[in-house]
Amino acid sequence: MTRHLLSATAMIALMSALPAGAQTLRIGLSDDADILDPDQSRTFVGRIVYAGLCDKLVDLDAQANIIPMLATDWSWSDDGMALVMDLREGVVFHDGTLFDADAVVANITRSMTLPESRRKSELSSVAGIEATGPMQVTLTLTAPDASLIAQLSDRAGMMVSPTAAEAAGAEFGQNPVCSGPFRFVERIQQDRIVLEKFADYYDADRIAIDRVTYRPIPDTTVRLANLRSGELDIVERIAASDVGSVSQDAALQMQEAVGLGYMAIYANIGNGDRALTPMGEDARVRQAFSLAIDREALNQVVFEGTAVPGNQPFPPSSPWFNQDLPVPARDVEAARALLAEAGIDRMPVEIQHANNPVITQMMQVIQAMVAEAGFDVTLRATEFATLLSEQTAGNFQLSRSDWSGRPDPDGNLHQFVTCEGGINDPRYCNPEVDRLLNEARAANDPEVRKGLYDQAGVILNQDLPVIYLGHQTYIFALDQGVQGFEAFPDGMIRLQDVTLSQ
Repeated sequence: MTRHLLSATAMIALMSALPAGAQTLRIGLSDDADILDPDQSRTFVGRIVYAGLCDKLVDLDAQANIIPMLATDWSWSDDGMALVMDLREGVVFHDGTLFDADAVVANITRSMTLPESRRKSELSSVAGIEATGPMQVTLTLTAPDASLIAQLSDRAGMMVSPTAAEAAGAEFGQNPVCSGPFRFVERIQQDRIVLEKFADYYDADRIAIDRVTYRPIPDTTVRLANLRSGELDIVERIAASDVGSVSQDAALQMQEAVGLGYMAIYANIGNGDRALTPMGEDARVRQAFSLAIDREALNQVVFEGTAVPGNQPFPPSSPWFNQDLPVPARDVEAARALLAEAGIDRMPVEIQHANNPVITQMMQVIQAMVAEAGFDVTLRATEFATLLSEQTAGNFQLSRSDWSGRPDPDGNLHQFVTCEGGINDPRYCNPEVDRLLNEARAANDPEVRKGLYDQAGVILNQDLPVIYLGHQTYIFALDQGVQGFEAFPDGMIRLQDVTLSQ
C-alpha cells in the first residue's frame, strides 16, 4: 500500500513550485487516462481530466439537461438539416489562440477527418461546417440528427487550439492545449496528471483552485486510504462496501449520482483471429453465457445493492428501456441447453478485465456462475488503458468494460454496434441494426425513435455483441475541506465554484 502514497519529499517538491498560499486539489482516479486528445481518447477518467482542461460547445447540468458552454445558443432549420450555433466571445485557448468560428470549424473538421479520430461515427451525420459569422458556425447534415447536440456535450464538442493541433497532429495528446479553466502542466504515466489555473479563462472568477493533480490508483482500498491520510482531497467511484465507513467518518463527506451508462462484457465477433471461437461465431453460446449470470446477485454481492441490474444500454428506469425485454433471471438449465444445441459440453474462454478490486470481484463471481453452465473461464487482469488498446486491436475473446453513458440514447448505442462505429471493438455488423439506429438518429419524434430503438434492441438481444450487466451509481468521497462540489449523473468532476479549506 505504501508505494501508492506520495512521499513527503515528493509532496514538498510539488508544493514548492506554487506561490505561497496557492491551493492544490488532489483527485484520486480509478484508472490512468489514455491519450489526452479528445479526438483519440476513450477512457472515463480521461473525461474527468477534460472537465478541468477542455471546455465543450455545450455541457450538462445536474439533471443531464444540455446547457450552453462555448456555444451560447443554437437553433435548427425547419427541415432539421442545419444547426446554427452562436459562440461565446472573449474566450482564448491556453496558447493565446483566439476562440472563434474558424476555431470551431477546425475542431469539427479534425474530429471528422483525423485518421486516428474516434469521433467520426459520432459526427457521421455532419456533411460539413462553415463559419457563417465571426462568432457563428453552421453545421449542415446529411440527414436530421436528433442526437447531435448531445454528442457535442462530450469529446466531439471539446475545443482544442487549432494552432497546437495542426502543429502536433496525432501527437497532440502529449501536450494538450484547450480552453478550459486549467491548462496542462505535466503527465507522468501511471503516476499523475497536473493542471494549473488558466489566468485568462473567461469564467475565472468561479475558479478558486490554483492547481489540480489527478492520481490514478486502481485499488479502491488504497485510494480511500490516501484520502483518509490527507494525501488526496477527492476520490471517485469508491467501493460500495466502503459507503458505510465513509458516511460515519466525521472527516469525510460523500456524494453520489446514478450514472447514465452501463457495465458490460464485449464479445469479439469479427475483430481478428481471436473472434474465431464458438463465443465469437455462435450467438447461442453468447446467449448461454448471459443466461448463466445472476445480475441481481451481482448487484447485492459486489455493489451491496447500490447498482441496478440491467440487460440493455439503458437502465429499467429509462424511458428508452424496452419493457418487452425484461432483465432475465438466471437460468442455468436453459444455458446448458443452448450450449448443447451448439454442440458444446464445456467451453474454455478468457475474459480480460481492469485490475481494480471491485471489477475483479465481479468477474470472480461471474466466473463461478458461468462455470455451472459449462464455461471454464480464465480471467486476465490488466491496466484499464491497456485493456482498451487490446480491445481495439482485437486481442480478446470477452472483455469487461464500462460505458459512462450519454444523455441521448444514440450515445449509448450507435458507435458500439454499427458497422463503422468508432468504438465497435467487437466488429459486430448487422445492416438492419445500422438502418434502425440511423433512422432513430434522424427522427425528431420521441415515439418514433423509441420504436426504432426497441426494434434494434430485439436484434441485439439475440446477437449479443455486448452482454449488459447493469448500471452503477457514481459514489464520491471527499475531505470535509472540499466545498462546492456536486455529483453529476455523467460522473465528471467539475471544478467551477469548488473551494478547499485547509
